[in-house]
Amino acid sequence: MRKYLIILEKSKTGYSAYVPDLPGCAATGTTKSQVEKLIYDAIEFHLEGLKEFKQPIPKSETEAYSVLVPVR
Repeated sequence: MRKYLIILEKSKTGYSAYVPDLPGCAATGTTKSQVEKLIYDAIEFHLEGLKEFKQPIPKSETEAYSVLVPVR
């Protein structure tokens, strides 16, 4: 079992998501819940492809945090 950071972004037409530790692993959808399901499926598919081609499974190394900054 691995834990990966997912970046979720709002777009003009819906949402997009990607996984920094899995280059090329991304999904788009019209709703947040749709893209959350799609990115989970994309991660599974991506990892299955790596296994099939005997490639190493990347470790999760990306971290994220939020900061509060005053806006003047």
